[in-house]
Amino acid sequence: MLVHDTVDTGRSQAETDQIRSALRARYDELTAEYEQAVLQSQVLRLVEVGDTAGDDQADSGTKTAERDTAQSLLRTILDRRAQFEHALTRLEEGTYGYCEGCSGPIPVERLEIFPSATSCVSCKQNRERRAA
Repeated sequence: MLVHDTVDTGRSQAETDQIRSALRARYDELTAEYEQAVLQSQVLRLVEVGDTAGDDQADSGTKTAERDTAQSLLRTILDRRAQFEHALTRLEEGTYGYCEGCSGPIPVERLEIFPSATSCVSCKQNRERRAA
């Protein structure tokens, strides 16, 4: 359960521990995913360096696209991992589950689907509208 029902943060210690465990597990999964992606990227670079003889434009373009895709994947994983790290920090501070925009509670359903959410649906929609 991700809602608050006691004084301070409104969470029992058991709930906080359960949330921390789930966030930490996902953070650790993303760390392992990142390390695997880094290894794959290094292998791709080694193959690319050793296999450039006779490359035409199409081969070079394919290799560039593969390299860009690998770098994009690394950035995405790092971004997601940073979100979970931020969620863990907010949990320790007692602000997890509250919107960073309006300070209102983030619906439990949203946190269950997106545990690293930092804003309620309304604030998220407003921010996306302004960015568009």
